[in-house]
Amino acid sequence: MAFIRESQIPVGKREIARAFRITGAERIQLKAMLKELEREGALGRNPGRRFGPPGRLPEVTVVEVTGTDQDGEVVAKPIAWDGAGPPPRIYMAPDRRGTPAIGPGDRVLARLKHIGANKYEGRTIRRISETPGKVLGVFALGPDGGRIRSTDKKYKAEYRVAPEDAAGAKEGELVLAELLDGARLGLRPVRIVERLGDMGNPRSISLISIFARGIPVDFSHDALAQAERAGPVSAEGRVDLRDTPLVTIDGADARDFDDAVWAEPDGDASNPGGWHLLVAIADVAHYVRPGDPLDKAAGERGNSTYFPDRVVPMLPEAISNGWCSLKPAEERGCMAVHIWIDAHGNKLRHRFVRGVMRSAARLTYEQVQAAADGRPDELTAPLVQRTITPLYGVYRLLLAARIARGALDLDLPERQVIIGDHGHIDRIVPRARLDSHKLIEEFMIAANVAAAETLEEKRTACMYRVHDAPAPDKIDSLREFLGSLGYKLAKGQVLQPKHFTQILDKAAGTPHAQLVSQVVLRSQAQAVYSPHNIGHFGLALRRYAHFTSPIRRYADLLVHRALVSALRFGPDGLPAGAEAAFENIGEHISMTERRSDAAERDAQDRFIAAFLAARVGASFAGRISGVTRFGLFVTLDETGADGLVPIRTLPADYYAHEEARHRLVGRSSGRVYVLGDTVEIRLAEADAITGGLVFELLEEGVARAAGRRASGGHRTSGGLAANRPMRGKSKRVRAAKGRR
Repeated sequence: MAFIRESQIPVGKREIARAFRITGAERIQLKAMLKELEREGALGRNPGRRFGPPGRLPEVTVVEVTGTDQDGEVVAKPIAWDGAGPPPRIYMAPDRRGTPAIGPGDRVLARLKHIGANKYEGRTIRRISETPGKVLGVFALGPDGGRIRSTDKKYKAEYRVAPEDAAGAKEGELVLAELLDGARLGLRPVRIVERLGDMGNPRSISLISIFARGIPVDFSHDALAQAERAGPVSAEGRVDLRDTPLVTIDGADARDFDDAVWAEPDGDASNPGGWHLLVAIADVAHYVRPGDPLDKAAGERGNSTYFPDRVVPMLPEAISNGWCSLKPAEERGCMAVHIWIDAHGNKLRHRFVRGVMRSAARLTYEQVQAAADGRPDELTAPLVQRTITPLYGVYRLLLAARIARGALDLDLPERQVIIGDHGHIDRIVPRARLDSHKLIEEFMIAANVAAAETLEEKRTACMYRVHDAPAPDKIDSLREFLGSLGYKLAKGQVLQPKHFTQILDKAAGTPHAQLVSQVVLRSQAQAVYSPHNIGHFGLALRRYAHFTSPIRRYADLLVHRALVSALRFGPDGLPAGAEAAFENIGEHISMTERRSDAAERDAQDRFIAAFLAARVGASFAGRISGVTRFGLFVTLDETGADGLVPIRTLPADYYAHEEARHRLVGRSSGRVYVLGDTVEIRLAEADAITGGLVFELLEEGVARAAGRRASGGHRTSGGLAANRPMRGKSKRVRAAKGRR
């Protein structure tokens, strides 16, 4: 250590070995010793993998953007970090327009400012990563051909289109263009390769998200041909369920029906008050075999992606809306599980079968709920006693069992964009959350647990749906924040979902209810697919797998194949050695799920921004849903829209960002803006192309915050002056909220 400290130049392992005459096998011991010193924090690494005393990052260095934190701030890490412990967290400041010009995966040369223990603020000097090979944007005519304004939030730029490269594009069209080599001065030239439609048509909005996120749209000729050749299953070798009055329960606008349910009281005298539940799922594995064109297409997509105006399906329509859709009165192949439940909602046993079924009715959530509430219609009236009432009997027991085991129940409000017959946005409404929705959810969870248990018992490869416990650092932050509201999260013991549920129950009915739900949600890990079982923390289950939606999730199709192999239901199960690829497949389909989630959120943002564009200047009630160094995110009560209140628009002061308490505190005025505060805002900007909304706090919103003073110690991790002059218009930074 003295040699390293006193050296006039940075030294590496070679220089150390030479100085101490370390040769042969002893060099291995030296390497281990140096690593141990790094782990202990006694040594740091400099550029060129040279050793030195641990210290701060250099003022200018290359960083890679890793994503956004729970408050929507862009976070990066140093490329060259080899030090002990986790790399420092770098919060990237937005550019002068108020939005980050960088996104996950980008590498930039950044100027760093130390703002706290292992924390830095970074400002982009220049981007190092390559610009995209293609550009999605909106075309505008010009005297020299035209311009394309990019829809990409990471690459906010305009591109030049020569007349011969415009491909006949018209003003306001959404286009896909490829970059051309050109002079470094002026706008980068591009050539339009595809015209995607009029940006003035709201139906073009989802196209932006589809292309921007790289979601595959077109099926190969071979996949389509295979789907068209599909036909009905044979009843031979299958269990006959055609006389069982199974029903499907889905949304009113659903086109594919891949699950059907039925229940009856258990006739076994040893199970008084118990039930027999049957869950039947479309037999997709019969039509999509390992390695065939349909399988390759489904594996590439990973899942279906849903937008307000369209679906990008995992499988072609001939399969997803045809032979694998459980339509009323039509024979369909299915994988089904019989589940026997006792009077306390506990599963006694289960049994899988491969069958043929005939749906008795296609019902909607609203129809079923109305019938259960005593308002049946013409279709549901004959089904109330023999079908709907037994289903609710099973549901009540499963719900009681869920509550007993302490599963986490975060019932946060969601919004639904309704597209009218004319193709324009008709309205934005709260998404219904009925008992009929929860009924189907509980039945699907029960079937998923049965699938995971069967595969584990049979020692067959399984693609589990796993959800890890929250990270300790997130729990510490959550505990401190909840403490500031008067809620105590258990300490000194292993946290279980029930501990969070107890907090949610205490907050229910108080002004803090939604705020507490949000911060608890943000503390949770993200569920993923993996062949290694660690259980599902949120559901409080030891084993769990997705089995119930093989039309729209590749993970479910793998579980179906595994069950076919384990239970010897036919030749279309998992091929020999398939489990070797499960880890890579799990990582891939976890990525495609995140990709679809991001695309769906982006599209919803753009639809809402388009809907609100005509109301710029109007005032709205909202709630602070994110607190960052650069401003406040506000969610509107009416539409659920998220927008940014830039810090420069707040009353003049120096605002300290107290990360653990999710608040901004004005050092001079004592104004406090806290996550969950209700505010009144004015809509300043609405950009349908990027989905960006910019808000300004109204005076009454400012006055409410000004009346509350900060109390207690401040754990300040950084601040910005609201009265600092900034040039250019500010755009919205999107908060990445929530993990599933």
